[in-house]
Amino acid sequence: MASSSSPRNNNEHDVFLSFRGEDTRDNFTSHLYSALCQKSIATFIDNDLKRGDEISQSLLDTIEASSISIVIFSKRHASSGWCLDELLKILECKHKYGQIVIPVFYRVDPSHVRKRIGSFGDSISKLEERFPDKMQRWRSALTEVANLSGFNSHVIRPESKLIEEIVSEVLERLDDTFETENKLVGVDSRIEEILSLLGVGLTMDTCKLGIWGIGGVGKTAIAGAFFSKISRRFEGSYFAHNVREAEETGKLADLRKELLSTLLNDGNMNKFPNIGLNFQSKRLTRKKVLIVFDDVNHPRQIEFLIGNLDWFASGSRILITARDKQALINCGVNKIYQIKELVHVDALKLFNQCAFGRDHPDASYIELTHEAIKYAQGVPIALKILGRFLFRKRKEVWENAISKLEMVPQMEIQEVLKISYDGLDDKEKNIFLDIACFLVGEDRDIVTKYLNACEFFATSGIEVLVDKSLITISEYNKIRMHDLMRNMGREIVRQESINDPSKRSRLWHHKEIYEVLTENMGTEEIEGICLDMSKVEEIHLYSDTFTKMRKLRFLKFYNSSINGENKCKVSNIQDPVFPEIRYLFWHGYPLKSLPSITHPAKLVLLEVPHSNIQQLGDGGQHHCKLSQIITAARNFVTKTPNPSFIRSLNKLTILNLSGCSQLKRLPAEILSAGNMEEMILNGTAIEELPSSIECLSRLLHLGLRDCKRLKSLPKGLCCILSA
Repeated sequence: MASSSSPRNNNEHDVFLSFRGEDTRDNFTSHLYSALCQKSIATFIDNDLKRGDEISQSLLDTIEASSISIVIFSKRHASSGWCLDELLKILECKHKYGQIVIPVFYRVDPSHVRKRIGSFGDSISKLEERFPDKMQRWRSALTEVANLSGFNSHVIRPESKLIEEIVSEVLERLDDTFETENKLVGVDSRIEEILSLLGVGLTMDTCKLGIWGIGGVGKTAIAGAFFSKISRRFEGSYFAHNVREAEETGKLADLRKELLSTLLNDGNMNKFPNIGLNFQSKRLTRKKVLIVFDDVNHPRQIEFLIGNLDWFASGSRILITARDKQALINCGVNKIYQIKELVHVDALKLFNQCAFGRDHPDASYIELTHEAIKYAQGVPIALKILGRFLFRKRKEVWENAISKLEMVPQMEIQEVLKISYDGLDDKEKNIFLDIACFLVGEDRDIVTKYLNACEFFATSGIEVLVDKSLITISEYNKIRMHDLMRNMGREIVRQESINDPSKRSRLWHHKEIYEVLTENMGTEEIEGICLDMSKVEEIHLYSDTFTKMRKLRFLKFYNSSINGENKCKVSNIQDPVFPEIRYLFWHGYPLKSLPSITHPAKLVLLEVPHSNIQQLGDGGQHHCKLSQIITAARNFVTKTPNPSFIRSLNKLTILNLSGCSQLKRLPAEILSAGNMEEMILNGTAIEELPSSIECLSRLLHLGLRDCKRLKSLPKGLCCILSA
């Protein structure tokens, strides 16, 4: 078998034909050569009619650069020293590199070749006087090859069937060599899965498979490897590269001409470019074809290139790669196969090959290697770009480059990923940027309600982001985003104003937020702020800090520390005013009353856990219409909101007053919020629930844990909870 040091990684030829020209050149060998070429098997045939005693070096190199050698033994084959020397080189390649050797016994008995008897034996005997030093090697070679499994023209008839079986064997053997020669990491199992989905080899109708995944995940590479592995099994095959780019650059018509010319094996397509697809469809229906359409983003591209995907003969297979799942659905694929990121062991191998030129890193670079792999998160294009950039670089350069990635994404990776973002409309781009900067890991339903309140049409917009592989939704309904996608989104925002964070739409880095707030640099460009308060010790605010940010719609001051203790001191805060706020989360809010919200009807979420608030609203400027969620003053609320505040909560679906230990009474008016689905009163001092709770027909969850003073429950409560 082939050794690990074999140089045959990129063989120039699939098959080398070794034959006695005078015997078979113009008949059997020419027919076999034609049949192999029709199956797109790269076959070498030596058409030099004048041969000397010595084989040229170029021919020896050609033998070595072939995956398979077919040796066609004929009656006078052994009379040629040239043919016998070819045989020696072929066996050398078999032993050294694992080259496959297939003998064909054309009108000669295999035993005559093996034992060198009959007319075949007479031929080689005539060479003994001229080449006495080679005779023993030639005899041994003939015996060895004749003992291999091969094809006998006396057994397989007619010749057309013999040629058909030889070609079939070559295709099968080439498939076997594919994995050995293929250097793509992590593709073998995926190709097998695609083969299973497509049912290759089965006689069925045309099957159309979509290959879907984020940019740079390896869709094109895997489709290409699959195409190389099985394309010879079809009567026609074509790989249409970069379909989206061809349309954008006005080259789609050229791509169609090349596609049809290749599938129909008709050079006239270039002479008559305006021949209609309807005419060509009649010819295509007779062919079993394999076509890959790479990087498609709209069904019109497929329609222009080939018309109807169901035109082809039974057994045809169509692959379409895309970043957008909906585009694949619109193209009419039967199945969709999602390409996911590489598992760690494959990611490590791919990065090491690019960064070190081998499968294992240098010992002193192991920790840095794992940091780079962590950044790439299994995306092949990122692993390759980083590995090639760091190849043969000093350790100090590695350390500096990886540190830089925490702030600024690698631009070549950024360009690949940004293609999907560029295909979004303005509303969808805002959804993507909000998620990238603030909302990864949040509940989809809450995020949707917030973004809808921002008039971004998030119900449909989030679906678009999922289809384009920009985000995913976990089994627990949480929004997830690949780290590279998140970094790409944040870099887009950073590019809005590289040197002045106050002129960016979104802020998330604690150092930049600290600078903007303490220097009172707020501007109307700022739409969202998300600050981890555990990373700063003190923030000095001004009376107009938030008023200057008149477009601020998202504010989240949270605490990521393990114990939840808020050590960040907020000084000089004076009744902050929020003109356009939709989402307000402030851990440890320092004032005793809610902030001023100019347009309370726009507010979707208000959470002020572990705060000093003593009153939720006074009916005046704090009169808030909370559309979805209130989680207020878990430990310090001493008064319930007044009825005028409560009656405005007509859209309230979740009320969380957990931990309000001094809350003794729940006003009946609060139960007028007919949309209430969840009410959490854990740990409160409530003694009874109003009977009007029976009106909450949509109530799904009622939390009363640790309500130690609760005396009884309304009689009708069980009815609504069990409904």
